[in-house]
Order: sequence, then C-alpha cells, then structure tokens
Amino acid sequence: MNEQKQPTFRFAFLVMILIVITLMGGLIFLKVDPHVLLITDIIIASFAAIRMGYKWDYVVECMANGVNKAMQTLFFFFLIGMAIGAWILSGTVPALISYGFNILNPTFFLPTSLIICSITALATGSSWSTAGTVGIALMGIGAGLGIPAPITAGMIVSGSYFGDKMSPLSDTTNLAPAIAGTNIYSHISAMLYTTVPSYVIALIIYTVLGLKYSVATLDYQNINFIQNAIEGMFNINIIVFIPLIVVLAASLLKFPAIPGMMSGIIVSIPISMLIQDASLADVINALNYGYASESGIEMVDALLTKGGIQSMMWTFSLAVIALALGGVLSGTGVFNSIVLKIMEYIKEPKYLPAATILTCIAVNLTMAEQYVSIVVTGELYKGAYEKAGLQPRMLSRCLEEGGTLTSSLIPWNTCGAVMFAALGVSATQYAPYAIINWLNPLLGMILPILGYSLLKKTDTKLINNDHESKQIL
Repeated sequence: MNEQKQPTFRFAFLVMILIVITLMGGLIFLKVDPHVLLITDIIIASFAAIRMGYKWDYVVECMANGVNKAMQTLFFFFLIGMAIGAWILSGTVPALISYGFNILNPTFFLPTSLIICSITALATGSSWSTAGTVGIALMGIGAGLGIPAPITAGMIVSGSYFGDKMSPLSDTTNLAPAIAGTNIYSHISAMLYTTVPSYVIALIIYTVLGLKYSVATLDYQNINFIQNAIEGMFNINIIVFIPLIVVLAASLLKFPAIPGMMSGIIVSIPISMLIQDASLADVINALNYGYASESGIEMVDALLTKGGIQSMMWTFSLAVIALALGGVLSGTGVFNSIVLKIMEYIKEPKYLPAATILTCIAVNLTMAEQYVSIVVTGELYKGAYEKAGLQPRMLSRCLEEGGTLTSSLIPWNTCGAVMFAALGVSATQYAPYAIINWLNPLLGMILPILGYSLLKKTDTKLINNDHESKQIL
C-alpha cells in the first residue's frame, strides 16, 4: 500500500499540461493517431508518479486497474464488431437503410433525413460510418434541393450522433457506463431525460428550416440507385428484423448487455444461411472480418463493407491505452488533486452535471479525442457523484452529453476531422446546425440545476451524514 503524499494542485496541473501539450501537439501539428501520443503521456505520468515516490510496480498496478475497470466493455467491443458484420450479412442493416429511405419527403427533407441518419446509426452503432455513407448521399440530395451545405451537414451530424449515442452497438455508449460503474441499459434509460426533448426540438427546427425549400422537387435517382442495389444483393423481408427485435426485447427485459447482444448475433446466423443463402464460412468470416460488399457500386460497397472483430481493434487498442493512462493519473492522486480544486466551487450536487459536461468539453478541446474525454472525466468525477448521492447513470449520461456529442463540434478533434472528411463541411460551419450536439449538453447542464432529471440514490444519507462529502460538496 502506497502512503506517499498526494501531489499538490500545482504539480498535478503541470503534469496535465505536459500531457495535453503532447497529445494536442501530435494531433494538430503531426496529424497522427492518438495511440502513440497516449503511450507517451503514460510515460510522462509514470515519471511523475516515481517523482512523487511511487514504486514502478505500483504504477503498473494502476495501469492494470484502469483497464480492469472497463474489461466488460473491452470485450463488448468484439461483440459490437461481430453484431454489425452479422446483421449486414443477415440483411438486418440493409433492410433498415432501405426502408429508411422510403420515408423521405420533398417537403420535409431535413427532418426525415434526420430520422434516416438516426436509424442507420442506431442499427450500426457508428456515427462515422453513417456520415460517410448515408450522409454522403444526403449531402448530394440536399444540394439538388438548394439547401445550404452547412445546414444539411449539421442535420446529418445530429442524426448520426443521436443514433450513435443511443445505440447499444456503440463503443462510447458502452464505454461511458463502464467508467461510471453502471450497465448499458440503465445508461440508455438515463439519457432519455434530455435526449428526447432535444430530439423533438431538433425535429421542429429542421422542419421550419426546410419549409423554405419545399417547392423543390426531390430527385429520387440516388435513392433508387442504392435501394435497387441493396434489394438485388439481399432478400429484404420482415424476418431479417428478428435480430434487432431480439436485442430490443432483451433490453426491455433487462438482460445483461453481453448475453443480450450474443442473442442478437446468434439468431442472425440461421437467417443469414436460410434467407440470404450464406454459407457457414461466410458467417464466420463476417463475424471476424466484417461483411465485404462486392456489388461494384462504390457508394453501396462503402455503405455495407464494415463490421467484424478486426474492425474494432483500432478502438479497442485506443481504449486500453487511454484506460491505462487514466489508471495512473487516478491511482497516483493527480485526478484527485484537480477534482478537489474544482469541487471548492461546487456547493450542491445539482451543479455536478454542469461541471462534468464542461470538463468533458474542455478535455475534447485539449486532448482532441472523445474516448479520452469520457475516460478522463469519468475518473475525475466518479467519487464525487458517489459522495453526492447521485446514481452512476447520472455520471454516464453526462459523459455522453459532454464527451460524445461535443467532439464533432471541434474542428481539430478526431471526430470533427472525420465529419469534415466525409461531408466536406468544416465543423465551424455546420456546428450551429448540429442542433442535438449542442442542445443536448445544454439541457444536460440546465435541467438538473432547475431540479429536473437529477438522478439521486434512494439513500440520501450519503449527503447528510457523510462528513467527507460535506467537505467536498
């Protein structure tokens, strides 16, 4: 047991500044992936720990503890990849996309396209792939209608991140509850408090924005092109929706996340073989490497080539490294030193969600990575939420609102860069129209302060009788 003195705020702040400079410098100027930069930050944090008097063995133990906290989520990453590959091969995802296109209407292009992006992201669990496939088609349609590109792009980002945030297949939707100490279903239910009103308001605003373009005639060429290609490759019928229904039913019945997702994968196997005429080898390859579309149509192949265990290794490795870094900073007291300073200004639990979301935004701005934002902020505030008598899902909700949603609004963040590459519109241009991405965090900060959606534990004695919590809050 290490009894070394906790670092002063000045020392902890210096360590964090060095970490931020290393990460931001590499991301902004070298334009490299964050993996090696995060390992460099682990080295910095380790040297700081040794400088404080900690032994190397303890530092390694902290890394392991950081990773172990999210072990279930790390395994779930593999299930996410398997599910996406299996659901494309079975026709589930293609059917959702094809039917989604049918709800397009010339008068309500923006709100219906928001729903299409939401459905696609919910089905795949990926905002990036949604923007890079369906989003590209919708950008072209929007241009034909005379809708300014920033408006269309903002709508696509909103729908993509809504679906990503609410999908049980999403990596961030699994990472946030793992860091906060809750399960994915409790996490998703907690997000409904602020996500539903945000989505309804966004639908209204997009409808009003789109009315001025209602006189234009919708060009169905691109839509029919994609639908015909999908229907030529897959047998689209109601049976292919069974995997999705199974997962949703498991969610409603409060099954653990891993068995629930496994059930959705398992039932997709006979559907792939009987309905889509896939072989057992095709199924196994789709689970491991993902589905590979070979239609010869670039847009369709880009839309449907994804999934598999191997597709998750980039995210998996990043999560492991980030969790190890968070473990060192947390285990050596660097996080604690900073959070105590922040808590000096927080007198009531109702202000904790706002502080959490703002911290997520600050991490997104400085560390330029949504996964890091979730891990760092989660580690920073987890103890404070427990002492304040707030449910863990309250923290996980704030991590998604501040970490996941705002990442795409920052041009130098990896998410903002991906959206720019896919849609051809800078985050500085589409940010005002990515309504859900800024409105949801705003509601997440304001509503608890006003006394709404502050999810407290039933045992309020944590606040009233805990002497230490009185000192912090």
